[in-house]
Amino acid sequence: MRIPRSAALAAILFLVPAAALAQTYSWYGYGVGGGNCTSYKMKIDVTVTGTAVKGLFQQDGRPQRNFEATADDGGAFKSTAVVGGGGKMDVTGKTAGDGGTILLDGYCKFGGPLKKQ
Repeated sequence: MRIPRSAALAAILFLVPAAALAQTYSWYGYGVGGGNCTSYKMKIDVTVTGTAVKGLFQQDGRPQRNFEATADDGGAFKSTAVVGGGGKMDVTGKTAGDGGTILLDGYCKFGGPLKKQ
């Protein structure tokens, strides 16, 4: 007996766990800290697929940067991102349901509540 391709595809899609679907979150706002931090605007996008966390962030007028992390069972993650001049920013956050939090901490602090996209 031969199974139609459409039925086989439907069966495969049914078996793929919902956790494997990507979920995106974002934050946009100003920095906190000394100097010019409060005038720096940053956009942070976070994509979560299962436990894989990938982030893109860009301060207005600067190149886009990225980070990668692995979330624990509660959705918490921690990483380090390289920025211009060899500097680094500590990245911490947590994703869950419709939101979560993000913090990039280096030359300034950027972050706050994540918004589900």
